[in-house]
Amino acid sequence: MQRLWMVLGAIAGFGAVAMAAVAAHAVHDPGAQRVVESGVRMEGWHALALIGVGLWAPRGGRVTDLAGAAFAVGMVMFCAAVYSLGLFGTSLGVVAPLGGTVLMLGWLLLAVAALRPAPAR
Repeated sequence: MQRLWMVLGAIAGFGAVAMAAVAAHAVHDPGAQRVVESGVRMEGWHALALIGVGLWAPRGGRVTDLAGAAFAVGMVMFCAAVYSLGLFGTSLGVVAPLGGTVLMLGWLLLAVAALRPAPAR
């Protein structure tokens, strides 16, 4: 799973940079630009979180993998909803708040993984 989290983090980092370019060059409404930039910030931070999960995975066990899954799923949900609103003016309803909740769960799971004793080798 370690490689999966690293790859997903790298892809998310790429996506954050790409969406930052879209926000800067293709979105002309200041309000919509702020919305897209919010998604970019969340995607960028959670790209780094996934890289961190990948680095911690050998020591953190299954709970670390659950944190990575929460980051990946929550990021897709939250960012898709925010980008949809900012780029197309289309609300996806409760998808953004649910995605944000899943992201928060990911952070709590990562904390639990860090506090647990290392698995025996």
